[in-house]
Order: sequence, then structure tokens, then C-alpha cells
Amino acid sequence: MEWVHDVIEVIHLTISAVGGLVVIWGVGEAAIRFVNVKFSAEADMTHETDRIRERLGAHLLLSLEIFIGADIINSVVTPTWESVGILAVIVVIRTVLSYFLAKEVEQTRLSCAE
Repeated sequence: MEWVHDVIEVIHLTISAVGGLVVIWGVGEAAIRFVNVKFSAEADMTHETDRIRERLGAHLLLSLEIFIGADIINSVVTPTWESVGILAVIVVIRTVLSYFLAKEVEQTRLSCAE
């Protein structure tokens, strides 16, 4: 039974690492695009910055969902009431963050379309 715990822990860490990589990828891409826009003479700074924010927001939303999945898998390893309660709080917080971030991305997408 101990090996199941170890396998699930490896899966949890792997999924968490993927979530971290999505965040790093999004931030790196946003930084590179921002520098390119900043030094481009013909770019519309406001429009391009909104597009960068939209893409970064999409990366952050995806990573939040990945982290929630990792937390759910981790709760399988330690199914105590305390861990379930902590998981519930984490999921609620991340869901609220995801909701408002999605609203921000949608608002940015609408402003880019204008």
C-alpha cells in the first residue's frame, strides 16, 4: 500500500510542476512580447499590451486549473477531514481567482476587438 502513496505523490508533484511550467512559460512569453512592443516604433502600445495581458491571463487560468487537479490528487493520498477542508478552501480560493481572471481576460478580449 505504501507504493500507491509514493506513486500518487509522484503524480501530484509532476502535475504541480506542469502547472509551474505553464506559469513560467506565460510570464516569459509576456515579458518577451512586452519588450518587443516597447522597442517597436510602429506598434500600438495599448492594443498590444491588452493582447499580452489576455495571453498571460489564459496561461494563468490554465495553471490554476492544473494546480487544482494536483491538489485533488494529493487529497487522495491523505484523506483526512483536515486535508479535505484545506482542499475545499484552496479550491474555493482558486476558483474565485479563476472567475475574476476569466472576467478580466474576457474584458481585455472585448477591448482588443474594438
